[in-house]
Amino acid sequence: MRWVVLGLVAAAYVVWGVVTWVQNLPNGGDTAVYQAGAASLLHGFPLYDNDILPTEPGYARLPFTYPPVAALLFTPLVIVPPQVAWGIMNALSVLALVGVVYVVLRKVPRRPSWLRPEWGAVLLGLGLLLTEPVRVNLGYGQINLLLMALVVLDVLAPTRFGGVLVGVAAAVKLTPLIFVVHFLLVGRKRDALRAAGTFVGLQALMFAIAPHDAYRFWTHTVFDSSRIGPTNWSWNQSLGGMIRRFSEQASWSQPVAYGIGLVLAVGAAVLVRRYRDRPAWAMLVTGYLALLVSPVSWVHHWVWAVPLVAVLLAEAGCGNKVARWLLPVTVLLFTLPILRWIPHGEFREYSWTAFDMIFGNGFVLFPVVAGVVLLVRSSRRTPELAQVG
Repeated sequence: MRWVVLGLVAAAYVVWGVVTWVQNLPNGGDTAVYQAGAASLLHGFPLYDNDILPTEPGYARLPFTYPPVAALLFTPLVIVPPQVAWGIMNALSVLALVGVVYVVLRKVPRRPSWLRPEWGAVLLGLGLLLTEPVRVNLGYGQINLLLMALVVLDVLAPTRFGGVLVGVAAAVKLTPLIFVVHFLLVGRKRDALRAAGTFVGLQALMFAIAPHDAYRFWTHTVFDSSRIGPTNWSWNQSLGGMIRRFSEQASWSQPVAYGIGLVLAVGAAVLVRRYRDRPAWAMLVTGYLALLVSPVSWVHHWVWAVPLVAVLLAEAGCGNKVARWLLPVTVLLFTLPILRWIPHGEFREYSWTAFDMIFGNGFVLFPVVAGVVLLVRSSRRTPELAQVG
């Protein structure tokens, strides 16, 4: 029965994609860009020379910002209209979300008897469709849930090909490269080598297939933040975005963010080492560090709230007092559309009040505060969140 429910929800996105196509309605702007990138690669059009790709529909006139490997992997999308491609992407994303919850519930150190991975993954996963990062991810037809699923599988359910999925995810979107370091910190050196090797191998493949695009991306596009969008916007929930809002886009914003990120990375490395026997916790530390230090972490990148809620629910169900307090805070933070409520866009962030500053940077401040607390507690005794009872 649970698989029927899950299948119906996933199929509903495909049906809605077909309906919007038949009615010629705009839908899934980011999926349309993915599809246009794949079509450009197949037809020999340059991916990065212009801000708009030739086959983009009128409602998705955006630059292609992903590495050229992504365009190659998006090629199956070209066989259907963009709205239908959006529906398929979202159906796969829903399955990936539930799969992430299932793997996490299987790998947490403990969980209550009522939180069985089979039904728990479906019910919790479908409930997490209401969180803001997931809602935005599905609305745009983004790929973040699928990439997170690749990383979670590789980190928590490794096989003899461990590291390959992380390498693929990093080749599509560079931030998963941080998990190469994660593998080294937890003693999985071979997986780190496979991840790095897969990433490099896929880049080499693109230099052979599309040398102009590969060269253009790695010598120019990867450094051009103007193609991504207004990085001072409140929806950029990274350290760099927060400091840009504080400083009104001062030239020193990103270097300062990198400096703070380096300090946080040291603390995160300590936590990952201490949580080596709790791989789900270690994975979350690395995932959230990646979101913080990336120059751009849009709201829909913060789908790492999904495995975090699963871990907290398991701990809270076993009587953990800290988790019982942290769980509702996490759910409220990532479910309420706070960033839609406060002034945003057109430089309104520069006139934020102190209240706006706190809540408008909530995604950034939350893991920083939580990480500092965990680091302090773990240096004194066994972390509360890992204690039994």
